[in-house]
Amino acid sequence: MIVPGFKSLINQKKPIGILTTLLKNGTLPHAFLFTGTEGVGKQTAAIALAMACNCQREDTGFKAADQPEPTPDSPPVQSDTTSIEPCGACNSCKKIASGKHADIICVQPSGSFIKIAQIRELVQTLAMKPYEAKIRMAIITDAQALNEAASNALLKVLEEPPERTILVLITTRKSGLLPTIVSRCQQIEFNPISKENIAHLLREEYELAEEAAGILAAMANGSYSRAQAMARSNWLRWRKWLLEEIEALSLQKMNRLFALAEKLSGERQVVPDALEVIKIWFRDLIITQYDPGKIVNRDVASKIKIAAAKSTVPILLSKVSAVQQVQNRLAANTNFRLAMECLLIRLAQH
Repeated sequence: MIVPGFKSLINQKKPIGILTTLLKNGTLPHAFLFTGTEGVGKQTAAIALAMACNCQREDTGFKAADQPEPTPDSPPVQSDTTSIEPCGACNSCKKIASGKHADIICVQPSGSFIKIAQIRELVQTLAMKPYEAKIRMAIITDAQALNEAASNALLKVLEEPPERTILVLITTRKSGLLPTIVSRCQQIEFNPISKENIAHLLREEYELAEEAAGILAAMANGSYSRAQAMARSNWLRWRKWLLEEIEALSLQKMNRLFALAEKLSGERQVVPDALEVIKIWFRDLIITQYDPGKIVNRDVASKIKIAAAKSTVPILLSKVSAVQQVQNRLAANTNFRLAMECLLIRLAQH
């Protein structure tokens, strides 16, 4: 098992630098807001922070600003060190890494929202002293899912933070949080992971061919967890089927377009991937006319070249824009089937 320490984070030099500096200086705030796309290491960073704060190795270098004064029987603390990486081997690190530490509390949506009852339960827990941790941590994932009542209850905790406690809010969309909550947290932005790193990791973990790994890395939008999910499924086969359908759009009768729209919109979780695949297809039709080496769908490069010759750059740009417009409306209560029908009709036009 890979211990989720800071060293396991990829392409996150700045976030790691901020967290390790705060740890060394003993200036950790009472609340963090980790933002960034899904699957870039925000949860891993929160767990690594919890481990570093509570690692039982003597030379972690962590200075707890509000840690209780040592007693005569306390072990010596060596804070003058340059390393704060958790050891991963002590009892505390093992408990935190396995999700079994009583003082590392995780809150996530119940259904579509984080509800007031969940925050009230958290408040009751935080009102008590930590069981064994030097620094207790409450990690709230998908914090943008806090409903209004839960947000207001959490705001009271942020205004009067419990001692020896750090709250970490994790979100992909900061705009979904109350501005007053955001203002009371130290914000750390996590970077998308580079396509090169994702492709390298996919080749190592799943023994994928270079071409397949490159396609998945390009489609993952900087998220390694998304790339992993695609690698574990028949995603590449599904993508090939979708590209064949999109390539033949202009030849399809209206009833076939409606059938394809129904199929794509039937499973809501598939729609974002379908739109991204379609957008990148038309992007490749543009790119291949200027720099063929930079297309994403390299396994169908010959088909891309033929399809690109049948259209013009302005028309292709308008199609990319049409897909982008539908993508931008996904967060709203869009009628997915109607949106896909209108999109496919537009894309089928020359």
